[in-house]
Amino acid sequence: MAMTPDAAVRKRFEDRADVQLRKRHLPLIIGRATDTREARRRDIFAELDLPGLRNAAEAVRAHTVANLHTYLDRFAERAEARGTKVFFAATAEEAVSYVRTLAAKRGARLIAKAKSMASEEIHLSPALEADGIEVVETDLGEYIVQLAKEPPSHIIAPAVHKSRTEIARLLAAHHGRSLPDDPEVLTAFAREVLRRTFLEADIGISGVNFGVAETGSLALVTNEGNGRMVTSLPPVHVAIMGMERIVPSFEELSLLLPMLVASATGRPVSTYFSFINGPRLPDEVDGPEEVHVVVLDNGRSKILGTEYQSILHCIRCGACQNVCPVYRQVGGHGYGAVYGGPIGAVLTPLLVGFEKAGDLPHASSLCGACTEVCPVKIPLHEQLLALRRDVAREQKPVVEGLAFRAWSTAWRRPWGYRLLARLARAGQGMFVRGGRIRKAPPPLSRWTNRRDLPPVARRTFRERWKDR
Repeated sequence: MAMTPDAAVRKRFEDRADVQLRKRHLPLIIGRATDTREARRRDIFAELDLPGLRNAAEAVRAHTVANLHTYLDRFAERAEARGTKVFFAATAEEAVSYVRTLAAKRGARLIAKAKSMASEEIHLSPALEADGIEVVETDLGEYIVQLAKEPPSHIIAPAVHKSRTEIARLLAAHHGRSLPDDPEVLTAFAREVLRRTFLEADIGISGVNFGVAETGSLALVTNEGNGRMVTSLPPVHVAIMGMERIVPSFEELSLLLPMLVASATGRPVSTYFSFINGPRLPDEVDGPEEVHVVVLDNGRSKILGTEYQSILHCIRCGACQNVCPVYRQVGGHGYGAVYGGPIGAVLTPLLVGFEKAGDLPHASSLCGACTEVCPVKIPLHEQLLALRRDVAREQKPVVEGLAFRAWSTAWRRPWGYRLLARLARAGQGMFVRGGRIRKAPPPLSRWTNRRDLPPVARRTFRERWKDR
């Protein structure tokens, strides 16, 4: 279940984060899961030339995105030659309308859905459900958050914010039977429950990890068998692909697939690599009768040619989320959008605008850990800083601007600096307790609501130096 646009912008990041921070167990659950993935990622790259691999992957993505329209045209031509129907959707509304129309034409009543962040981005499931169609998420993590009526919390692990006990209770409550918090038992139970969906679905919907321009093929990376079930058993397969998820050929794909898997899970190889080359041929017994690819723009075109173009290099591995200290405290739901963590803090404002998501670039410590782990070398922390600049220019906060101007004017002169230091030292007396300022008046209260503030020293450095 995706978060609606209205819900995403109803509160500021601070307000959403405040709700998440009250869940004392959340950082522990997320920390354990992300630490495990990050440790495995480091181990698997330890014996390899990681800088060389990252440079090569960056070069592939930069070349592809710089020539995106050429490769998209080639992909569409080759895919349609194999019988795949390609639809270019300029907006989320166009993409959703295409799928709804197709579902109505086929008289679809049940849709089996594999993991797809692009479908979450366009809020596809709620639209289909509004048409009376049952939509079932078949990825185990997505199925869990669907039952919980929550959006995914992580690009790779949608239910990373839930403990095994919570998952067991959720499945037990929904299906009316007692279940232990044993991962193997829960997985086996989910497999049994979802089998009907695969066999009876009228349409299967999936995402796309990469589209191969040279052949018109779709590449899917999954750790569960549901991806292949969804794309082969129903008579119609619909793939939702962000327009930037393209590679020139299988040669480039042979680099990006291992980089994706290792960065996402810390494993050398995924359980399944699936390559879809169109609907089944007359002499084939497996595969769908129809394959549709919805190539999604939804704001991506306006990023091309800007200083933020490299954000479109992202291969959705989630490595930046695993190391982000902010994400690890508040989880994905604190960001109010389908993409959480550093990638979401950059991409979401660019897609939906600063008015709706201009606060997300501030959801970062600018530590740079996200940039260090990105397999395609996106300078995420630099883009976050640049977005803060652009948001300030667009929104022009008057009071904040005047305050910084006054501060800058005062501190440019030695006498002004000395005067403000004395005033601060004199005025802080009523707030200092035990050598710390735990409650301060606005606007400093926004800081002390969460942490202590060190007091101004009794003697400044200049005063001490003068005595020496």
